[in-house]
Amino acid sequence: MTSLTDIPNGSAPPGFWRRMVRSSNGVVGLIIVLGLIFCAAFADLLAPYNPARMGTGGRFLPPGGKFLLGTDEFGRDMLSRILYGSRLTLLIGAVAVGISLTAGMLVGMVAAFRRGWVETLLMRSTDVLFSFTETLIALSFVAVLGPSLQNAVIAVGVAAVPFYARTCYSAALVETSKPYFEASIAAGAAPGRLVFLHLLPNVLPTMIVVATLGVSTAILAAAGLSFLGLGAQPPTSEWGYMLAGSRDYINRAPWLMTIPGLAIAITVLGFNLLGDGLRTSLDPVERR
Repeated sequence: MTSLTDIPNGSAPPGFWRRMVRSSNGVVGLIIVLGLIFCAAFADLLAPYNPARMGTGGRFLPPGGKFLLGTDEFGRDMLSRILYGSRLTLLIGAVAVGISLTAGMLVGMVAAFRRGWVETLLMRSTDVLFSFTETLIALSFVAVLGPSLQNAVIAVGVAAVPFYARTCYSAALVETSKPYFEASIAAGAAPGRLVFLHLLPNVLPTMIVVATLGVSTAILAAAGLSFLGLGAQPPTSEWGYMLAGSRDYINRAPWLMTIPGLAIAITVLGFNLLGDGLRTSLDPVERR
């Protein structure tokens, strides 16, 4: 049975962009993610006010008029806070997934390539970590390092390492058993050449799809830690922290919780749809 790892040399297969455009999920997801990137890149120009400035407007002003998304309990402009929060959201997703993807791929490829006691040690250690939920691991790290956005991102990244390691190990194990890989070993290829020119390029497409889907999980996990008071600290414009700060005003000013909640939901949906589109476009079965 074919898999994503059947794509040779890690390059995009023929017709990749054509299938990506034909995938409605992929197109919608790409539009949402590009919109998020645009808001994050140009937040300084798009935001009408300083997001941390108190008393910009009256307290609890409803959306509309001069303040399109209203103001919070300190009179801060919600639109500005949401726009600047998109920067943190992208940063959280990129850094957390970067940590887990890099460490997970390293563990997975080393275990699949070296075999023997190295494989046993790495995979059994991964299985032990799998016995704990990612949330519990993240909470433990934050408890040790202290509550802050930086520590929350590190904790979320470390907590997801076992998942990425197991996924990469499975994909790499398939590649190392293929004839081309065995022929390269028989031809006397050096370990570095085997790993970086044969194994890594063929595992990478699978991991790109997994990482894209993992961004949404990382964003949700970091927002959850901030909601619990273990992530972003005031006056940071982070969507999870904004949700936490609006709990006491849900009846008086429901938009304070609705707006950042929708921002998180749309962002997570966008990355999930983009990941689904990438999976469909890179899957060799779709090429038939």
